[in-house]
Amino acid sequence: MAQRNTWQRERVREALEGARGFVSAQSLHATLRDENTGIGLATVYRALAGLAAQGEADSLQSPEGEALYRACESRGHHHHLICRSCGLTVEIAATDVEEWARRTAATHGFRDAEHVVDIFGLCASCAKAQDDERDAD
Repeated sequence: MAQRNTWQRERVREALEGARGFVSAQSLHATLRDENTGIGLATVYRALAGLAAQGEADSLQSPEGEALYRACESRGHHHHLICRSCGLTVEIAATDVEEWARRTAATHGFRDAEHVVDIFGLCASCAKAQDDERDAD
């Protein structure tokens, strides 16, 4: 079932497009609240879920278990490299992962298998800052 395109949903989409990297619904709601939009947290959750279901937003689970969202830069199946420090996100094609997932599923008698692979680490800038901080100590 398609969601109606209300002004609230459109405003959530705009806020998501303006966010850097992946953000939580709570974080996006705080931004919208600070702008006095009057959009409630439940509306933000519904809008984000709808955007993700329609392929307009990426959704993943952080290492801490929190659902995070980001406006999609590309359609279709893809993976991400995500900086744990600054949130920088790079969309990547992972043909080796795709092949491994198909082969592993088939080996165990599965078909129509789906998977999610997101890689969390430190981007070059954050890694350098961390190294510089260590060297200063």
